[in-house]
Amino acid sequence: MKLLRLRLLVGITAATTALSWAGAKLWASLDTLPAVPGAAPVVLAAVAVILLATALSLRSRLKAARERQPGAKGVDPLGAARAVVLGQASALVSAVVTGIYAGAGIQLLGELDVPARKDQAITAGFAVLAGVAVIAAALWLQHVCKLPENHDDPGGHGPAATHR
Repeated sequence: MKLLRLRLLVGITAATTALSWAGAKLWASLDTLPAVPGAAPVVLAAVAVILLATALSLRSRLKAARERQPGAKGVDPLGAARAVVLGQASALVSAVVTGIYAGAGIQLLGELDVPARKDQAITAGFAVLAGVAVIAAALWLQHVCKLPENHDDPGGHGPAATHR
């Protein structure tokens, strides 16, 4: 499985922000800019909490198994792989959603004198922060589940085999 890079997620967010801002600007010129849903930051924050809880749980179980603590509950490799896939999917979707709300928020910054638009700009800002939290939690979950490199591979495969 290939690891997600922060650089890719930032690029997706930046491109989506630019497209969203252009779309929001066009929509605003037609006086039909859709409202930013109030549940957006709440849902994104909930996803971030779930990813963070998963990472903390896996991290403590992996540490207990590594230290051979009595009664340590092992980690199912397939379960860890599923957690990584969930984290990667969440990070990719969050990068897009964060860009959408960032672009809409940028457009709304020009309309802060209208109370309803000011509230939407604040909601968009919280959605962006929650989206960044999802990305951070997903990248940390990916890091927690990363297998250590095996430098002593007896089969001659892996990184140690290239140094012979």
